[in-house]
Amino acid sequence: MKVSLDIVVRSTEIDVNGHVNNAKYLEYLEWGREEWYERSDLHYDEFTKLGVQTVTVNININYRKECKQGDLLKITTTPERMGNTSYSLKQEIHNQSGELVADAIVTSVAMDIETRKGRPVPDALRKLFA
Repeated sequence: MKVSLDIVVRSTEIDVNGHVNNAKYLEYLEWGREEWYERSDLHYDEFTKLGVQTVTVNININYRKECKQGDLLKITTTPERMGNTSYSLKQEIHNQSGELVADAIVTSVAMDIETRKGRPVPDALRKLFA
């Protein structure tokens, strides 16, 4: 399932170079992932009921074009890869002109809440990658 989230770049996200700070892109991606989970009906409470948490273990990001205050951005999130205990989401950020400004592959691991160890990805999440 592909999910999109629209945001506006705010003044507090701009660095001394006059564009969005690189760390903010990671935050934008996180907002996009949270939107993906929410629209997939996998709220934090649902994971808790399953006894699992998801933990980001790797982000491979490409910064393609700078963004400035007032830009309208669309963050898209789509399933990329499913493993046994890990999975990856592909994320892209486009500006109001449709230009790709950043893209990333984000890998997460399913972790047992009690043992704090990796565990198989729950079926409720796995089915979204079919």
